[in-house]
Formats: sequence, structure tokens, C-alpha cells
Amino acid sequence: MSQFQVSVGHRCSPLEVRSVNKAKDMEEESNVSSSPSTRLRHRKQQRSSSAEAVVDGNPSPLLVNDQNKYKSFMVRTYSTIWMIGGFVMVVYMGHLYITAMVLVIQIFMAKELFNLLRKAPEDKCLPGIKHLNWHFFFTAMLFVYGRILSQRLANTVTADQFLYRLVSGLIKYHMAICYLLYIIGFMWFILTLKKKMYKYQFGQYAWTHMILIVVFTQSSFTVANIFEGIFWFLLPASLIIINDIFAYIFGFFFGRTPLIKLSPKKTWEGFIGASVTTIISAFFLANIMGRFPWLTCPRQDLSTGWLQCDADPLFKPEPFTLPAWIPGWFPWKEMEVLPVQWHSLCLGLFASIIAPFGGFFASGFKRAFKIKDFGDSIPGHGGITDRMDCQMVMAVFAYIYLQSFIVSQSVSVDKILDQILTNLTLEEQQALFTRLGQMIGYS
Repeated sequence: MSQFQVSVGHRCSPLEVRSVNKAKDMEEESNVSSSPSTRLRHRKQQRSSSAEAVVDGNPSPLLVNDQNKYKSFMVRTYSTIWMIGGFVMVVYMGHLYITAMVLVIQIFMAKELFNLLRKAPEDKCLPGIKHLNWHFFFTAMLFVYGRILSQRLANTVTADQFLYRLVSGLIKYHMAICYLLYIIGFMWFILTLKKKMYKYQFGQYAWTHMILIVVFTQSSFTVANIFEGIFWFLLPASLIIINDIFAYIFGFFFGRTPLIKLSPKKTWEGFIGASVTTIISAFFLANIMGRFPWLTCPRQDLSTGWLQCDADPLFKPEPFTLPAWIPGWFPWKEMEVLPVQWHSLCLGLFASIIAPFGGFFASGFKRAFKIKDFGDSIPGHGGITDRMDCQMVMAVFAYIYLQSFIVSQSVSVDKILDQILTNLTLEEQQALFTRLGQMIGYS
């Protein structure tokens, strides 16, 4: 029997429904009738279980005053080394593997966010609700990735006529397939509505769609950046990592002034130190990354071979004379600079000043749900969502900046060919080829 049949056919017994409602009533009653002393003891227990240090009898969440900070620092350092090592290996493997990594990250993020509003008693009476959430997730994934990768998939299979026809058909009816899958999920949701569970079920439905917007909005921009050139994915992601690491280091050793109440451990010292370090790193990282065709060439198909292309003017070194106010003892008066390095300063400025607000938003979100982290999959860091909060903001900005100020919006031969391959059938392409031959012959 399928999961759909189980979820439709399952009926909570009156005893189960009463037990769920009784649990809700007891929870509300305990929240209302608890005395101030009881609430105070509860808050003290929460404080004692957290990692906050105590100085002169007052809670002090700053890292510089944390008695266990060296232990947590080592755990966080080991996890960071492993993550950076794995990240570098995936980047070395290429565009397709980076996209697969983004997909895995999305799944973990969705899992952590789905679990925030899960309630065991209600889920026991609604056994198909978890599968329904994932149905909507994979439908959205098919829609987003289909739109982004369809053109490159067509470029990959052009040599095989059968595969090309199959892929062309899938591309043509892609939106219809996604809409059909969504309608199936919508009908599934309506058919599984149960009395006294409406509020919870509609809450889960709305929460699922909110997660899809948050997760797939940033991922679509991220994947688009990857195929424009790994450089446009790697540099913004690296700047967020650098900013996060140095904010932690400066706050760890020098943090004294709290920055924002939403994140008690964030300090002005950490924020300013990380900002300066990130902007400087952006300038020099862009110079290093911009010299590798593997990172700068766009990928037009889904193959995994090494890329070679004519360097874009952005990645060709140009002489730059240092301004007159540079001190005379400085050994260089002229240096080679890639034009993209000036753009990297904008990315570094955004990564250090604006992107951290994604982290502040996540901190406020966690406070609203009274949790410390979204998950515990990364020792010392929390969950995947805890690491991706700033990355989501940065990926959107990098894409908008790239398309607005860097990528040429004029029509090119490559763009026209891509449109021909994805939108015309084989017979139409042959007819176009014949007409072009006739036009060239007449000229």
C-alpha cells in the first residue's frame, strides 16, 4: 500500500485526538499558571545549560569572557578545517559537482527547517505529512533546476539524436510536469485534512512553502553563478567564510563591546576587524582566482572536462600606477591589477557590512523558536542552516551585481545558438540552416 493510501486511509482514534488536545491544554495551562518563581528557575536552568560564562555574578555571553572558549575554539577549528578541505576538493572537481553539493546542502537545510515546527503527537495522527512536505520540496527542485540546467543539458546531448529529442520534449513540457506534480501535492493535502488538526496542517503547509522560497531563491542564484564561472561562486562564498572566521577570531581575543542584542556574542571589535580583513582579502583573492581558466570560464554544458577559453578582459592584467600619497618607502610604484579586482572590493564590502545581517536575521529567528542552533550536524557550528544564513544573502547579491554591472546584455552568437538548440525542433533547425545557407549564397 502506498504512502498516499496510508495517509488517506489512516484515522486517529478519538482517544488519540483527545490525547493531542489534552497535551496542548496542559502546555497552555502550564504557561499561564506557572508562578514567577517557577519561571525564574526555568530560566536559570536554561542559562546554566548554555555556554555563557558568568563574570561577577552576571551572565556574560561575550567570547572573550567565556571560560570554555578554548575548548569550543578547538572543536570549531577542527570542523572548519574539514569543511574547507571538502569544499576545496569539490571545487576542484568542477561545476557539476559543486551543483550537487549545493543540492545536498539544500536538502539538509530543508530537513532542519521542517523539524522546527514538527510536533510528535500531531505527526502520529498524520503519518503522511512528512512525505507531503518532501513532495513539495522535490517538485520545487525540479522546477528550479530544470529552468537553470535545461539549456546546458540540451548542449550536452546534441550529438545523440534520440537523447536530444527526449531532452527537448522534457524541456518543452517541463513547466507542465512541475505544475502537475504540484497539483497532485495540493490534492494530497486536501484529502488528508482531519478534524481538530486543521490549524496544524495549514501551518505546516504555509511553513513548507516559506521554506521553499527561502531555500530555492538563494540556490537558484548560486547555481546560475556557478555556470557563469566558478569564480563568481567561489569568491563570494570565500569572502563570507573569511568574514565569519575573522569575526570569530577578533571577537575571541579582543571582543569587549556588544554589537547587537539578537546575537549576544557578536562584538564591534569582531565586526570591524572582520570587515577590514574581508575587504583586503577580496582584492588579493580575486587576483589569484582570476588567473585560472578553470575558475573563470563559463560552462555551457554538463560535462566535467577541463575548461579552456579566451580570457575575458576582466581577467587580463593591466598596469596600475600607485597614487602619489603612497609613502616613499613603499617598494612598488606600479603593479599589475586585474580589472575584476576593483569589482571584488564591492563584493568584499557587501560581504563584510550587509551579509552579516543574514546571520542576525537567523539569530532572531532562532530566538523566536527558543533554540540555540538549527541543528547539530557540524560540531562547534550548529546545523547547515547556521552556516548558510549569510551565504544566502551573498549569493543573491553576487548574481545581481554580475548581471547588472559585468555580464554584457547584448545579443551574442552563443546566446542565439543556445536559443535555437533549446527552442527549435531538429526539423526546424535543419530548415533554419537551409535558409541561412540560401541567404549567404545570395549575398
